[in-house]
Amino acid sequence: MAIIRLALLSMLNRRVTAGLTLLAIALSIAMLLGVEKVRRDARGAFANTISGTDLIVGAPSGAIQLLLYSIFRIGNATSNISWESYEDVAGFPRVRWTVPIALGDSHRGFRVMGTSGAYFEHYRYARTESLAFSEGAPFEDVFDAVLGAQVAQRLGYVLGDKLIISHGAGEVSFLDHDDKPFRVAGILAPTGTPVDRTVHVSIEGFTAMHIDWKAGARIPGLTISADEARAMDLTPKTITAFLVGLDRKISIFSVQRKINEYREEPLLAIIPGVALQELWDLMSVAENVLRVVSSMVVVTGLLGMLTVILSSLESRRREMAVLRSVGARPLHVFTLFMSEAIIFSLLGAAIGIALLYVAVLVGQPIMSREFGLHIPVELPALEDLWIIGAVVLAGGVAGSIPAIRAYRLSLADGLSIRN
Repeated sequence: MAIIRLALLSMLNRRVTAGLTLLAIALSIAMLLGVEKVRRDARGAFANTISGTDLIVGAPSGAIQLLLYSIFRIGNATSNISWESYEDVAGFPRVRWTVPIALGDSHRGFRVMGTSGAYFEHYRYARTESLAFSEGAPFEDVFDAVLGAQVAQRLGYVLGDKLIISHGAGEVSFLDHDDKPFRVAGILAPTGTPVDRTVHVSIEGFTAMHIDWKAGARIPGLTISADEARAMDLTPKTITAFLVGLDRKISIFSVQRKINEYREEPLLAIIPGVALQELWDLMSVAENVLRVVSSMVVVTGLLGMLTVILSSLESRRREMAVLRSVGARPLHVFTLFMSEAIIFSLLGAAIGIALLYVAVLVGQPIMSREFGLHIPVELPALEDLWIIGAVVLAGGVAGSIPAIRAYRLSLADGLSIRN
């Protein structure tokens, strides 16, 4: 304990350089742990976005692209599929339920999705959680809308409010479906998934919006009011994709093969979990690069600590001589320098963890708002403890270099007569 107290006092005496060294180590550890936490939580958030859906069917484009635009609202479909094909697949043996998805419009930066009431009944996330309403209920009228929790919160909508859908999925649109406003009929409870950032409308309402449009623009001279649209046949001609639930999991591969070989129209059926694994395989290179960069930052912080301790050795020879004069042995000097290195590492790790939690608290709403990624505040995982232990061990190894040097200097000074 005396050696540790002496090491702390010695560091306090060099508080400026010691403080900067601690800050460098703390920032590097916070960065390394932060990268691991974001990677781990991002995987968990993506994996929890959809559960209980056996297949996702859309136009042939690629498994990852289909998964991203249909579930995560990222990107756009290359083409649509016909309603007749949807109805045929819905009638396949072993198919228990289907949920149509129509995309392509937006509202003030949020994606709009046309779907059916089956969406609120069958959609699952976080393994077994179902969608719940904090206010209101599913669609009752053609022009009813159900808002995700984040949409309602950011735009300040309440039940009964009117909203105008814009044509196109971009942040800014100059083409609005202002002749057919929607009414907020329900607001979903938070899910921590892209559902929170989605405006849901009925598939009939989605069709009604475009009934007097063609090729992305209004048909000249044709105007159909909302009331007139309600009286028309609003069965869609095409949809973007649809979700499929089967009565037996063992039938997934046979039904998938049957859909992919569908003769009436080219279709692509993917298994969500398999497509998600493909996405992670694709992202693994970027993850490894981030890990390497973070590790190099930690190494840089430890090298800074090594440099500070080594550079102070010559000026501290008088300190070591005083210690020797009061009975300290070279081994005590070695222990003193090792203690300083370990204290640097431990304090740096503690400060780094604190900085990480501050960053998570500050960045939580930003990550949720901009990327729909919920980063929970939780105790360090076992992986984090292994990382911290490895950093402290590496600090001790780095500290052994100046400690051995101090041991030799102390031994040489003790055997020689100095003026």
